Formats: sequence, C-alpha cells, structure tokens
Amino acid sequence: MTKRKAIALYSGGLDSTLAILLVQRQNVEVTAVTFLTDFGCDGGDTSSCSRNPAPAAAQFGFTLKLSHLGGKFTRIVTNPRFGHGRNMNPCIDCRILMLREAGELMEMTGADFVITGEVLGQRPMSQRRDTLHIIDRESGLKGRILRPLSARILPLTIPEERGMVRREDLLGLSGRSRKPQMALAREFGLTDYPTPAGGCLLTDPIYSRRLQDLLRSVPDPGPEDLGLLRLGRHFRLSMACKIIVGRNERENDQIAKAKRTGDVLMYVKGAGSPLVLLRGTDAGMYLEPGASLCARYSDARHLPEVTVTVSEGATEYSMKVMPAGPDFIEKHAVR
Repeated sequence: MTKRKAIALYSGGLDSTLAILLVQRQNVEVTAVTFLTDFGCDGGDTSSCSRNPAPAAAQFGFTLKLSHLGGKFTRIVTNPRFGHGRNMNPCIDCRILMLREAGELMEMTGADFVITGEVLGQRPMSQRRDTLHIIDRESGLKGRILRPLSARILPLTIPEERGMVRREDLLGLSGRSRKPQMALAREFGLTDYPTPAGGCLLTDPIYSRRLQDLLRSVPDPGPEDLGLLRLGRHFRLSMACKIIVGRNERENDQIAKAKRTGDVLMYVKGAGSPLVLLRGTDAGMYLEPGASLCARYSDARHLPEVTVTVSEGATEYSMKVMPAGPDFIEKHAVR
C-alpha cells in the first residue's frame, strides 16, 4: 500500500508534537510546518510559539519546514474577521490562515490530510466545537483536518473514514488538564517540551497595549517597528513621537541596531545607562523629555542634574537635565 502523507501544524509545543507522534505511529509520513510571524513567533523570544521545533523533528524523524506569514498575518492582527480575544490575539483568523497555508502545502506535496494539536475545550476562543466548525469551513479543509488528541469525540474525518488512520488508536481528550498529554509524552520518550504557561505574545496585555499604541500612529507597521515592541520601556510623547528605553545590555544592542535615519539615540557617559531611542517625525521637539527619561533609568538617577549624550544623525552633543519624575512616567508610559 502507498504510505499516507500528512501535513502538521507544528509549534514545537507538547500537544502538536504528540499529535504528530500519534499519527506517525500509524505509519503515516508527516511533514511538520512551523509558521513564523513578526509578533514573536520567530524564535527570538521565550513565548511558546517560539519554541525551537528542530530537536523533536530530529529525535522522532519527521520532516520540518518553516514558513513566514509576513504581511498576511499582520493584516489579520490589525483587522480580524472573527475578532480579537481578550487582547490582540486573532485566534480564529490565525488558525484559518495557518490551515489555508497548510492546505496549499498539502496539495503541492500530494499529502492526504492536515493534523493539528488542538484539544477540544482547551482554549476558550478557538477550540470550542462551534469555532472548530467555523475554522474547518473557512479554511477550505472541511473533513481533512484531523485532531488526533480529541478525534474520538469529534466528527469523523475523511482520513478516518477511508482507513488512512485508525480512529480507535487516537484520543478523546478535552479540557485544560495536561496530565494525559504528559503521561503520553513519557510513553513516547518525549521529555523536552515547554510548559503550558507561555503563549502567543498577542495574548500578553502589555504587548497588546504597545501594539495598539503603535497602530494608532503607524497603521501599517513593518517588521522593524513590530520588533521594537518586545524591547525596553515604551513612552508616547505625541502621536508621532515614541521613546524606547533599553532595560539591559542586550536590549541596548538591539535598539542600537534598530536605529534608522531620523532617529535620535541618548545615553549617559560614565554611568550604567540605558540606550534611549526617540523615533517620530517630531522627535526633535522632545529631546529634553527623552534625556530626562535616560537620566531617570541610569545609575546617575540620584543626582539633581545629569549630563546626557545625544546622538542625532552625524552630530553628537550633550545636554543637562533633571531625571524624570514618577508623574511624568505615569502619564506617558505605554503599559
């Protein structure tokens, strides 16, 4: 018999890994696709969607492909057809987009169906029965999406009907408990997987407020603007001017690399200091507030007056300011 093929949505997390292993155990060849975005799912942070998927693929012998969703994903974040969750997470639209992309890969590679690690009732927005039905319909893959962890309590799918997989060897999990998955992981010898505490950055309230703030001034942000949302402390001085204050040496380095024409950088010489970035068409109007924030978060914050070095284009000069007070921080902080 011809060996069956499946495409798997793969985050590198416990559920998606187990879904693959359950299907592989039935002699199905699996190609896992990990989708990358400009909102944290790129291996550049510690959210669960940034889990490195390569080690498990190597350990268990399935093919891994990476696919960056780019502007397609940005558009559904800014204007999701099925709405946001509690924060900026467009969970239903996200799932539909990823499944459509997986469906295209399925057609290109001659695969038979798509698998996901979804568990009925585990996530309040995208893993209810009604939303699973919407996702299946809107993705164009109705009947061809197999959810091995909950298959036995979900409607029969085409791969089950046609004997590509045995329904009785799949699971019927529901709810938020991970104990059954952890037991199954031990059975498979899967020991290295992320805790369920992490999650998509778009579910994080602070990150979401920063994104909302950015979209009010930059309706169509690029990857560089979105990348800065993960760095430092953010302050909004006007609709056009934003200030980002580095919190450590790593963030200072990343902020320095993100500087572009028109940006202003600030730091305090001779003291532990953040690197401060002013970005916006009217940034020049807010040099003193920016310098006061730089002083406030430097090791010189106890001084009544601090000398801050300002790098503006090819010009570097100094200005003396008082460190910003708590009222200023409270008024302008984006958090």
